Amino acid sequence: MSPENHSFRTVRASSAARALTLIGDRWTLLALYAAFRGVSRFDGFVAHTGMARSLLTDRLGRLEAAGILARRPYQERPVRYGYHLTAKGLDLFDAALMILRWDQKRGDAPTDPAHRVLHRTCGCELVAELTCKACGEAVSARNTTVAPGPGAGLDPAPGPRAQRRSIVEGEGGIPPVAERAIAVLGDRWTSHLVAAAFYGLRRFADLQAELGAASNILSDRLARLVSLGVLDRVRYQERPERWEYRLTDEGRELFPLIVALMAWGDRWLAGPEGPPEMLTHTPCGQRLEAVVRCAACGGVVGPETTGLG
Repeated sequence: MSPENHSFRTVRASSAARALTLIGDRWTLLALYAAFRGVSRFDGFVAHTGMARSLLTDRLGRLEAAGILARRPYQERPVRYGYHLTAKGLDLFDAALMILRWDQKRGDAPTDPAHRVLHRTCGCELVAELTCKACGEAVSARNTTVAPGPGAGLDPAPGPRAQRRSIVEGEGGIPPVAERAIAVLGDRWTSHLVAAAFYGLRRFADLQAELGAASNILSDRLARLVSLGVLDRVRYQERPERWEYRLTDEGRELFPLIVALMAWGDRWLAGPEGPPEMLTHTPCGQRLEAVVRCAACGGVVGPETTGLG
């Protein structure tokens, strides 16, 4: 597909997709991960992410331009700057916790200190749960429905990235806690495929129509999500042989992250017409307003109760 033709493609408007387009890049996610761990100085970002300095300069500049990081001087001669999370950046906290939660749900989850966050309110190691504010029940793909919102419509399809795709495990200075999540989210096509799967899209042609991806790219990313255990490849027709891609149990555990990204996108990326989609929590019938709580004590979780951000 030529760039000229691609520029006229549109996709379903989605706050989660808008958020992923903005931050769903491997190196951007690594920079944000470091920022939430308290890193603010350039050399600290280099040490925590393993990024080349030129690449890091680019990603920090993008996050600053997006209003997620703010640059502030900490030294006058010579002038040196630190990069700090803004209110918009700190508001990604729920999404960051849902990434942590997804890795904690794995049976082989790493046990290094970077994987553990203490909930100061109760003193327990934090296991975050996304819950409905109205009824307090946990949010899942099976108890939530989506309908068009006042901002429903079409968005321009994200353009191709100039940078080489990079989702190879073990690359750079990536902590084990974040590796698999970044493998899923750190590539535009894989992250958007996961979001499309939650719309119930399973077949190759339907996914291609939704995302506008070239066939070879779509095949590659579907194979990667199967290898990561997020999708199952299931044959639904024998002659000719045809396959569909269904979310695994582990893949469905990503739903709270999609909800957190959608809520952030509604707050920061929606136009004046409002959010493009509305979620309803079926157990209570209320429009979903999600809140992160500690599984141990039930208390609300925020940066001030964990020491992150």
